Amino acid sequence: MAAKTDNRTVTKARAAARNEPLSVGEVVEWIRTRIRRGSFVPGQRLVEADIMRELPTATRARVREALQRLSSEGLVTIEEFRGASVKRFTHDDLRQMYRVRMALEGLAAADFAAADKPELKRKLQKIQSELNEIEHTIDHERFARLNEEWHQLIIEGAGNELIRMFLERLRIPIYRLLIGTFYSARRIDSANAGHRKITEAIVNGRVKDAERLMREHIAEGLETLSAMDLDLK
Repeated sequence: MAAKTDNRTVTKARAAARNEPLSVGEVVEWIRTRIRRGSFVPGQRLVEADIMRELPTATRARVREALQRLSSEGLVTIEEFRGASVKRFTHDDLRQMYRVRMALEGLAAADFAAADKPELKRKLQKIQSELNEIEHTIDHERFARLNEEWHQLIIEGAGNELIRMFLERLRIPIYRLLIGTFYSARRIDSANAGHRKITEAIVNGRVKDAERLMREHIAEGLETLSAMDLDLK
């Protein structure tokens, strides 16, 4: 198995190879990835000088613009006299994000089911087979990775760039919380039962079933998170 490559290392290597400053987009992606992985936690201050030490080829102007862009995405909060910090999300924020996910991922599943994309549907079946292999285990890291691939492939199969864009913004703040729900074999089995039904509906072109089952699947995820003693601070 290939070793995982750290996003920070890749970003620095690209800049060094070009011998030029990082673009705003590259700085945005570096910060976004660290928020997604939990390296930057809710409420943590994002100090421009600290980021520049981590990314020596990033200019202050581009770091500042990257933080502004992430603020517009709802991932960063910028306050006068205090600067930038990773945004905190409340339980109500979480509920609202999941309700939007239900609608958008439901549409994505329906559109993928209706689409004539046999290669992508075969790929979905392959991922589903790998997910099935993990049932009755506590291999939560592999399940979380495959779960992410499964959801992303359905979004890709829908072929709607607006759905993809909005869902990407929604999924980043809850990524670590989502992984935390997979720490038991029972939860893995329950989540994958939903995956199997949705995969079958998409592959067989059952549009209405695909949308309904995906909405139910996301709702079940929200119920699981709501039952947990989450520390969102």
